[in-house]
Amino acid sequence: MSICSLRGLNVRFCRQAYILAHVRTGVVPMPGRTKLRLSLSITPLRSSHNNLYQMVKKRTLEARTKLQRNKFPNNQACEEETKNRSSPCNDQSGSTLCSSPSSGPSAPRPKTSTMFSYKSSSSSSSSSNSTSSSSQCKPEFEKLKDPCPKPKPEVQDKTSAGLKGCIKNAELLQANDCNISKRKKVTCDKKPCEDDGADGSKKGAGGSRGSIMGDDEAKKKTRMLMALLAALGLGGLLLWLQTRRKQKDGESTDCGPTSGLPATVPATSAELPKHVPYLLIGGGTASFSAFRAIKSNDPRAKVLMITNEFRKPYMRPPLSKELWYSAEKGEVTKDYRFKQWTGAERSLFFEPEEFFVEPSKLMETVNGGIAVAHGFAVKKIDPAKHVATLTDGYEITYDECLIATGCSPKTIDVFNQAPPGVREKVMMYRSPDDFERLKRYADEKKSITIVGNGFTGSELACSLANYAKDKKVKIYQIFPESGNMSKVLPSYLSKWTTAKVETMGVCVMPETYVKEAQRDDSVLKLALSNGKSLLTDVVVVCVGCEPNTNIALTSGLEVDRNLGGFVVNAELEARRNLFVAGDASCFYDPLLGRRRVEHHDHSVVSGRLAGENMVGKKKAYTHQSMFWSDLGPEVGYEGIGLVDASLPTVAVFALPTPNPERRADNLSEAAVIEGGGSGGGTVTVNPETPDVKCDPSNADEYGRGVIFYMKDDKIVGILLWNLFNRIGLARTIINQNKKYDDLNEVAKLFEIHA
Repeated sequence: MSICSLRGLNVRFCRQAYILAHVRTGVVPMPGRTKLRLSLSITPLRSSHNNLYQMVKKRTLEARTKLQRNKFPNNQACEEETKNRSSPCNDQSGSTLCSSPSSGPSAPRPKTSTMFSYKSSSSSSSSSNSTSSSSQCKPEFEKLKDPCPKPKPEVQDKTSAGLKGCIKNAELLQANDCNISKRKKVTCDKKPCEDDGADGSKKGAGGSRGSIMGDDEAKKKTRMLMALLAALGLGGLLLWLQTRRKQKDGESTDCGPTSGLPATVPATSAELPKHVPYLLIGGGTASFSAFRAIKSNDPRAKVLMITNEFRKPYMRPPLSKELWYSAEKGEVTKDYRFKQWTGAERSLFFEPEEFFVEPSKLMETVNGGIAVAHGFAVKKIDPAKHVATLTDGYEITYDECLIATGCSPKTIDVFNQAPPGVREKVMMYRSPDDFERLKRYADEKKSITIVGNGFTGSELACSLANYAKDKKVKIYQIFPESGNMSKVLPSYLSKWTTAKVETMGVCVMPETYVKEAQRDDSVLKLALSNGKSLLTDVVVVCVGCEPNTNIALTSGLEVDRNLGGFVVNAELEARRNLFVAGDASCFYDPLLGRRRVEHHDHSVVSGRLAGENMVGKKKAYTHQSMFWSDLGPEVGYEGIGLVDASLPTVAVFALPTPNPERRADNLSEAAVIEGGGSGGGTVTVNPETPDVKCDPSNADEYGRGVIFYMKDDKIVGILLWNLFNRIGLARTIINQNKKYDDLNEVAKLFEIHA
């Protein structure tokens, strides 16, 4: 017999039992008695009919439960687990109440699961414990001693009130979720026991009324639940919209001000002074270094700095190195503090906010100072009239002016020509705001792809891999060259460095470039030149930078066609009383020819020299600037001079040895440097010290060594691999500008085994 036919048969039995249980027979008027008192002569007959009705009803519900279980097997897991245990809900001798929270919005729930029927004690209240989603049992009701206790003569309203009180007590127990410590048993002393009498017809009405009240309570609960779900859904929608807006604000690639910062400081250019003794265009390292030089020679100097950035002057190198290692140990502070290689902590900013003067009060300051105008840019300079014109047409006259506009990061055509949805996921890396955004991606365990193998790209890949090593963040690095730092390091050392970067957890893909970029929901799909596709959450483009020389054409200034940058003389002067320093300057090196350098040390020294010349020092720029880089905690190097992989190189590395101290041979006594570290001193080589040679093809590990870059058989550049505090010696060797017969003897001066 099928489930459907069994269900139909049970329905017919249920109807017949209901008719027998509620038939109006044997009604005897009883004057002087309460209307609710019925004749006791037919009570056993009525109770048996009622028991039959409840039994058929229970089997009907069981059949319905079985049918629902077949339709929704996942929703009955909790019920089946309950049935396997011996539960007091299955005890038919006592009255129990079983309830369970709905397993989900799709869980079937019969109407009888929220209704309460009150009957004589001979029929257990089992109509509520046969729900399809029942998995947890409430405490038992106290068993009644008398199957039909005689009620006191009370009016019908009091009986109804008692019925309501019993329902409330049962609902309270159900809501408390088996809080047995407070309320173990709930009894209904006011439960009416009905018998045949003058008003025996009230029995059916009373049962019907109890069912109606149960329906009202169920509807009330349903309405409250629906209202709660609607409120939760509305709150979740508002929270999602707010979070999405914040993410869009964070993913913006606009170089404008961040949230919470004004558009310009001051609000309008009219608040800027009309004339200043010293005008600095640019807010980077070179510009601030020039201010320090001016202030040290002119204590009451009044300096105005104009920049399109919205932060006070700061250092850029820690953004890709030290700042990530400091962020690994805790939260980043407001002033971006980090630990230097010496162990000392310092801020990313050169000076705190209190150090600077408001632009509108600069000329009123007695002791002078520096004021920074944020969000402004200069579009034209008239060197003859000493006038600088802002983009809004406001003019400022000056006595001395410095151009230190620095560089802007380059991008790739495949991303420039991409739709706006793709460009939202592409960013440059140049400022603290970029650091914050990339750190948020790493904290959210997003995949990051870095395009480029230069200083910033390689350093950032290693720093991110070290920062996110416990976060399981996937870091990719893509570049068309054969290895990391291929424009600086020799080919064999570049390939070795690439393998070292891969061991840190970076997925390096050399000789590969991005052919196409598409937006796929919340991620980018990159089509690579090797035929593969890459899904990533964000792309960081680190392919170098180009000098900001936009004002050269309108100002009549010369720009080098090959190297870029403003052409200046030996005193870093482009025109009379107009100087250029930092990355945007193209200067003449007496030893190496015309150059343009993009390193922190060059910005500091050139800015300082330009500041000194602005107060009348008239010094020539002969400094050989240095640079440093870190590729993770195990690889670091310093370089000076013309370090170019296209030049011939000679490298000397220390061979691995279990006891390197024995091979030092007191080499510190072999090098005698005469003269200043940066001047034209000489180096004396001790020919008796043993040779230190290393064949690159046989070296598995390049631990420590020195690389000489040659041009016309002269040393024009030196790179110190995992050797530090030896830049002064390297600068002296380059300044000697002479040929060496044996470079192994020169390498001994650097004590690579010490």
